Amino acid sequence: MIELTATAVAEATGGTLTASVSPGATVDSATTDSREAAAGTLFIAKPGEHADGHDFIPAARAAGATLILAERQTMDAEGRPDPAVIVDDVVLAMGRLTTHIVQRIREHSPTTVIGITGSAGKTTTKDLLATILATAGPTVAPQNSYNGEVGVPLTVFRAALDTRYLVIEMGADEVGNIEYLSSMVQPDIGVVLMVGSAHAGKFGGVENIARTKGELVESLPSNGFAVLNRDDARVAAMAARTPGRVVWFSVEDGSFPLVDADLEAGTAAFSALADSLTTNADERPEFDLRIGAGTGAEPHPVASGLIGRHHASNITAAAAAAAAAGLSVQAIAAALNGAGSTSRRRMERTDRPDGITIINDAYNANPESMRAALQTLAMMGRSTGRRTWAVLGEMLELGDSRIREHTAIGTAVVRLNISQLLAVGRGARPLYTSAVNEGSWGDEVDFAEDLDAAEELLQGKLAPGDIVLFKSSNGAGLGDLGDRFAHGPVSPGPMDVPTTGDRKEQSQ
Repeated sequence: MIELTATAVAEATGGTLTASVSPGATVDSATTDSREAAAGTLFIAKPGEHADGHDFIPAARAAGATLILAERQTMDAEGRPDPAVIVDDVVLAMGRLTTHIVQRIREHSPTTVIGITGSAGKTTTKDLLATILATAGPTVAPQNSYNGEVGVPLTVFRAALDTRYLVIEMGADEVGNIEYLSSMVQPDIGVVLMVGSAHAGKFGGVENIARTKGELVESLPSNGFAVLNRDDARVAAMAARTPGRVVWFSVEDGSFPLVDADLEAGTAAFSALADSLTTNADERPEFDLRIGAGTGAEPHPVASGLIGRHHASNITAAAAAAAAAGLSVQAIAAALNGAGSTSRRRMERTDRPDGITIINDAYNANPESMRAALQTLAMMGRSTGRRTWAVLGEMLELGDSRIREHTAIGTAVVRLNISQLLAVGRGARPLYTSAVNEGSWGDEVDFAEDLDAAEELLQGKLAPGDIVLFKSSNGAGLGDLGDRFAHGPVSPGPMDVPTTGDRKEQSQ
């Protein structure tokens, strides 16, 4: 974090200093975790659902924290006030401090701020974009999926005065969230990946999701760039909502003529296209990247380190954003070759010594990402002849569509000819039922009430050669189960293992 005096923190947040604050006190880091506190740290006593940060002020002070951001004054063991900035609302104060820091950095350096949003793919795209931009200058991007009213400030707090590129992931639970996050950081470039049904229950429908995601491009300046997915109709429609210049990205051949027409008409500045898209034997995307005047642009081969054809869209979005930030297509393609996600549990592959392959994609899940992961699993099975397992948990926050969406995924598992299905948890029961109704029976489909039951079943049934996908929303816990199987022992199963071809073909 840039160095700030206690007075500057108080002025930026609209807070007041306690009497115990030393006039010369400065901070150069900030955290909400008392275990990360040290000399020079601003400890942020954030109230939470399960714990109150104010209760951890003594631990933060004992670790050396210089200053506290809090909603009430606290005392040390000797009855003296802790050195603090007192505000009405800590989370809102974090947002105000974020705005102050971004402004200070902009005054010092030619910083480019890039916001990324979408119903799926944000973290992967963020990781890829940070990988590209880091080749051109000091780059700060979120850790893991820091993308909300707390995560965005924590990302910005890691920036220094010489930060050249600041990548901000933006998530939302309701209309207005993205507008608020954008107001904090004032992005120069806004990337919208796709509009899906994630959190549809909270939003009250997909149209409200589209409305919210579009708040990012509405916040752009006239000389900014709105990087939009031409393959998603709801995202493409956001071109009419932005004062910035439009940049298309696309991976679908059918949209390439539309992109070219927009460029010719002057309604888009340039485009990034994934041409001749295919996947290799490991289901990693390979294509010719064309950036500039649509299909007339020079092709640059890209062979990704990510698993799954669906990631081609995220790769191309990152390329488009990097080009909008001023990087050459040669530098972008070079950085993308072999690049994968740096965040955990995003199609994370582990090849065990015993021949079992674990694909842990259980950081999050919605119907769109679930289908994409299953399609990748199916292709891996078809190309290798290995038995495939879909270990699936609940997709959370789907609202009234919960049963319908889980039912559809169970049907998709069968129609994709995936060898084995294990549905885990009561929320995933409709998924299991629909697979049975679609034609799976006997040993092809199982249901486990909880993670322990799932682990016991898998320990007894997995065998060398199996490819096992773990996929669920984060709260369902399958990510931890996937980690245990990636690195832990498996009881040997039957050696006469059926391949994907042993299941009878289903209609598509």
